[in-house]
Amino acid sequence: MNTQTAPLTIGAVAKRVGVAIDTIRYYEREGLLPEPQRRASGYRSYGEGTVAQLRFIRRAKDLGFTLEEIRELLALSADRQRGVKAVKQRAQQRLAAIEQRITELQRVRDGLAQLVASCPGHGKPEECPILRALSDESVAA
Repeated sequence: MNTQTAPLTIGAVAKRVGVAIDTIRYYEREGLLPEPQRRASGYRSYGEGTVAQLRFIRRAKDLGFTLEEIRELLALSADRQRGVKAVKQRAQQRLAAIEQRITELQRVRDGLAQLVASCPGHGKPEECPILRALSDESVAA
């Protein structure tokens, strides 16, 4: 029994992973995916490994990793000696950055909530606390 799967077109890969064809081409240009084999017709030909790698990239992006960090994670995934430890360190760094961003967003939310609560929603624009806060040069962002 042959366990080899038929080669996939770029469209089939895109559909299976849920990304745009241009995304696949972009990842190839960026070196996140290996250059695909070409059929006699010149069309790209992909295997299941590409599907798995694209899923990895997509999930890593969903977790907030940058393309450069994903490139590093892909390299570390093949490193038998230090791969898992280094991957954990990168994930811890990403988590810390996300937590810092959440703290910042909460601060912004609280400030905006105060402005919204202080605005009556009617009257002259120059009396609007939201517009005043956005225009006031003494207020730090």
